[in-house]
Amino acid sequence: MTRASRNALAAGLGLWALLALPPLRVGLEATLAGHMAVQLPLLVAAGWWLGRVPGPVRADELAGFNRFGAPGVLLAAFTLAFWLLPRSLDAALQDPAWEAAKLLSVPLLAGVPLGRSWPRLPGLGRAALWANLLPMLGVMGWVYIQSPVRLCNSYLLDQQDLLGRVLLGIAALLGLYWVGWTFLGGLGRRLARETD
Repeated sequence: MTRASRNALAAGLGLWALLALPPLRVGLEATLAGHMAVQLPLLVAAGWWLGRVPGPVRADELAGFNRFGAPGVLLAAFTLAFWLLPRSLDAALQDPAWEAAKLLSVPLLAGVPLGRSWPRLPGLGRAALWANLLPMLGVMGWVYIQSPVRLCNSYLLDQQDLLGRVLLGIAALLGLYWVGWTFLGGLGRRLARETD
C-alpha cells in the first residue's frame, strides 16, 4: 500500500469514526442545517477518501461496468436523494437502525462510488451534474424557506428556514466557484497555452 493510500485510508476511517461518535453526531443532528448541510457531506467525504485507497483510477478498472463513471455516480445520486428526504432524516433521528443505515450507506454507497467514478466521468458529464446541482440546491432552499408547514417533524420551522438560507448560500458559493474556475482556472490556462 502506497503512502497516499495509507493517508486516504486514515483520513476516511478517521472522519467516519469521528462522525459516528455520539457527541459530534448528536451535536450535528441538533439542527437541521447541521444534519443535512454538514453531517451528510462529511459522510460523503469520508467515503470519498475510502474510495481513493486503491490508488488512482485506472483506465481498465471495472471497464465493462463503470466505463465512464455513470453507474457509480447514479448510485451515489440515488443514495443521497434518499437521505435528503425529510422523512429519512426524521427516521434517522428516531430509530437507531435508521441512524446506523445512514452512517453506513452514505459513505459506502455515495462517497466510495463518487471517489472511484468521478475521475472517469467525462468533462461534459461533470458539467451537467454541476449545472443540475446548483439549481436543485436553490430550489430546495426556496422550498424550505417558503413552506408554511414543517417538512421534518423533528425540527421546528426556524430550523427549516435556517437550512433554506444555508442551501441558498451554498448554491451561491458553488456557483461563484464554478464560474471563477471556468473563466480564471480552466479557460485561463487553456488561453495561456494557446498564446504561447
